[in-house]
Formats: sequence, structure tokens, C-alpha cells
Amino acid sequence: MTDQDCLFCGIITGDVPAARVHEDDRTVAFMDIQPATRGHALVVPRAHAADLLEIGVQDLAACAATAQRVAGLAMSNLGADGVNLINACGAAAWQSVFHFHIHVVPRYAGDPARDDLQLPWRPTPGDPDEIAAAARDLVG
Repeated sequence: MTDQDCLFCGIITGDVPAARVHEDDRTVAFMDIQPATRGHALVVPRAHAADLLEIGVQDLAACAATAQRVAGLAMSNLGADGVNLINACGAAAWQSVFHFHIHVVPRYAGDPARDDLQLPWRPTPGDPDEIAAAARDLVG
């Protein structure tokens, strides 16, 4: 179940070259060619799904398990101090390839040569009433 026009499906089938770091029956992990940090990898399901809302539960679980494995490798083999797992769902959330994927982004504290990534979100305290209202709206 691949999409012939999808870049990541091309990587899965081997038609597009990639530096693979893990594969199993449900997932493939490969290096991002536009890395945010040293060791930045992507985890994708073998079956094409456009995004988080389309992926099947079993493939999502398999991608999470593979992301955990790759994150552990980044910590043990690359000396990362931490790891960000990032998924973008939809163009408004910065999704640019419409095949579900998880970014596994190793983080290196105090090492700008390997990690100068600054995420755009800067947490600040929210309004407790608005947070409660959003929670009520979210669950209907």
C-alpha cells in the first residue's frame, strides 16, 4: 500500500535512496536529509497514511516503538543528551511530506556544532479559565 507520488513511499520501496537505520515489517527509519541536529532521523510506516489522523492504530504503535528504539540509539551511540520526537499533522502544523512520520531529533546540551535547534514554542503560563474551557470543548 504505497502512493507512487509520495517521496517516503519511494524510500520505502527503494526507488529513492536513503540512509536507513532500522526496518521491520511495519516501519522504516532513515536519516533526514535536512537534519535539525546530528543524527536527525525519520520513522515512517510502510503502509502509506497521509498523517496522524489517517494512520492505523497498529502502524502508529509500531512507529512509536521504532522511534523509541532510534531515540535510544541516539542516546547510546551518538552521545545525545536528550531527544525530541516531533510529528506535524497538516500544513498549518508544518507538515511538508504527506506520509505520516515522526522526527527523532537528538539533542546535545551546550554543543552548538551538533545542535543549534531552537523550537518556535516558548512555554508561558496560560489562563487557567481558558485552559479549563478548552478542555471542556475538546471532550465535547
